[in-house]
Amino acid sequence: MDSPSRSTDAVSRHASAEGVAALDRAIAILDAFTTADRSLSLAEIAARTGLYKSTILRLANSLLRGQLLERLDDGRYRVGPATFRLGTLYQRSVVAVDILLPIMRDLSERSWESVAFYVRSGDVRTCLYRVESKHPIRYTIREGDVLPLLLGSGGRVLAAFSGQPGEPYETIRRTCNCLAVGDRDPETAGISAPVFGPGRVLLGALTLAGPSTRVDAAFLERMKRPLLEAAARATRAFGEDASMLEQASLATEIVR
Repeated sequence: MDSPSRSTDAVSRHASAEGVAALDRAIAILDAFTTADRSLSLAEIAARTGLYKSTILRLANSLLRGQLLERLDDGRYRVGPATFRLGTLYQRSVVAVDILLPIMRDLSERSWESVAFYVRSGDVRTCLYRVESKHPIRYTIREGDVLPLLLGSGGRVLAAFSGQPGEPYETIRRTCNCLAVGDRDPETAGISAPVFGPGRVLLGALTLAGPSTRVDAAFLERMKRPLLEAAARATRAFGEDASMLEQASLATEIVR
């Protein structure tokens, strides 16, 4: 026969597991909303989460009390004002360099090439952060260097997602990347992808580049998926939905 203490421990563990499961389900309900959704019906939330409607209704009551959800007059749900407050707190606590540099280092370690992060400044772009290649011969751009906007993979990505019309910008917006060999400099090649912040605001372009004698088109094609994964990772860390970048990454895998 179990002792009272063992029975109490078992009950506590069961209650803890139930609490964690309920939290996971509540998170799943909030995750059902995308940037394209102004509101969702109970049936739509059930379809996206796989949860029973009765479970959603029970958890929604807690989310409503915490203002993480709102119920509209027509019975549909939308995210509540508490999510905005939490998002604001997160943005204030985020330092861009703390997010970007670890991701850039990982990409540089994987490729053995230089990785940079560019931001648009009017009609030019500026190198904000940089991680150097492992090779003694490397693509040399320093933090703070200013480059043309409409030349090079990084500049073309910034232009594309700032609304530049025509080609190659339409293709860049569709594929979420730009591969360029000898575009700005005949001796360099690179590939770039956009990084977004809340509200799909373009934060900058993540670029992997090197000397074209070593970094050719075939190499850059192989690095396309790791680059897009890195851009998606950064976008998620800044609090924005990265599904567009994730889908672009999967599309490169299908092509290969």
